[in-house]
Amino acid sequence: MSRYPAHPPGLPARRAALKLLDAVLRRGEPLELALHAAAQGLAQRADKALVHAIVAEVLRRTPDLDALIDSATRRVLPADSKARAVLRIALAQVLLLKTPAHAAIATALPLVDGGPRKLVHGVFGALMRNEVSLPERPALLPEVGERWLAQWGEAMVEAARDALAAPPAIDLTLKPGEDTASWCERLNGTSLLPGHVRLAESADITELPGFGEGAWWVQDLAASLPARLLGEGEGRHVLDLCAAPGGKTMQLASHGWRVTAVDQSKRRLERLGENLARTGLAAESVQAELRQWEPQAPVDAILLDAPCSATGIFRRHPDVLHRIGERQIGELAELQEELLQRVAGWLKPGGTLVYATCSLERAEGEEQVARLLEKNREFSLEAAPAELLPVGIAPTPEGWIRTLPGMLAAEGRLDGFFIARLRRS
Repeated sequence: MSRYPAHPPGLPARRAALKLLDAVLRRGEPLELALHAAAQGLAQRADKALVHAIVAEVLRRTPDLDALIDSATRRVLPADSKARAVLRIALAQVLLLKTPAHAAIATALPLVDGGPRKLVHGVFGALMRNEVSLPERPALLPEVGERWLAQWGEAMVEAARDALAAPPAIDLTLKPGEDTASWCERLNGTSLLPGHVRLAESADITELPGFGEGAWWVQDLAASLPARLLGEGEGRHVLDLCAAPGGKTMQLASHGWRVTAVDQSKRRLERLGENLARTGLAAESVQAELRQWEPQAPVDAILLDAPCSATGIFRRHPDVLHRIGERQIGELAELQEELLQRVAGWLKPGGTLVYATCSLERAEGEEQVARLLEKNREFSLEAAPAELLPVGIAPTPEGWIRTLPGMLAAEGRLDGFFIARLRRS
């Protein structure tokens, strides 16, 4: 082990990755929020991107990485041991990010001392000599797989495994008036719906044509559906609740709605303001907690993208698979029910309420709307017209929209979403 330098190039990034992994797995912090603190000492953007990539791959592949580690140890390492975390990081680099083995181990060994250092070196060396590989389809954490199996069945679980194998494609929403076919050609993308472009490969978004002039913004296709269901605003007043970072706000403003965007995060509202400025769109922004704020008068429409578990966006945010369990889902479901009942009273008679969550949990979707309809007889479901949805996606027999990991698999898949459009009589 002495042939490895004490401070090899790239070591600060690996230290940051270890710190970030600990923040997610031990303290339950969201990956994106914890990244800033973990990578604080890194000046280069590329180093921060590497930290994110390493940890995201570890989180996607934790069960499979652990199976390899356990196959090369006589005694099972504790799940929260530093040696296991360092081995996960080293193996993820070699097997998923194609880092040379000597670079991965050289930057791994300084992260541990004493006996664990010898253990890491021995286990890593044994696995490299055996030329191990990861299965093509990732394994889900047992508790996640069991929960989804009970709700959706085996086909959905298998589709989720396929979806977890790679980060999702980047979707763009075009401003009204922009030609979809033209932008597909300029950006080398495809379209699954008018006003939508899916990029063929990852790219520096800020360097793409159309970014500077605000011709489009990044927004997953499933995330764009709730605002689409409200149609043209024609100057009517809509509340975009839990609005930041602003994709739905920009959709609504660009389609003629007078938008009041409400969010409790000052930082996220600042980002919303930046997006509005870039696209030349206007909306009123309000920093407030929805349980304490209310509009001055009833409004024509409400879009409530409710706080949720975010398990539907596990492809982009694999940390949710590790941070979210039955307890968190139950707590969030209680909050969603409270918010739905509260905001329903803010709607004018004849107005429209769109409720959405980026969740794969029935407790945060189907069960919420069923409860609202039971308690508020003045509300009824309105099924979405087919022309507002991607080909292959249709409302359920109940009238709401449910997107699952297996949908549009050949086209690059969708995030998991629940969306319901309700009318107040």
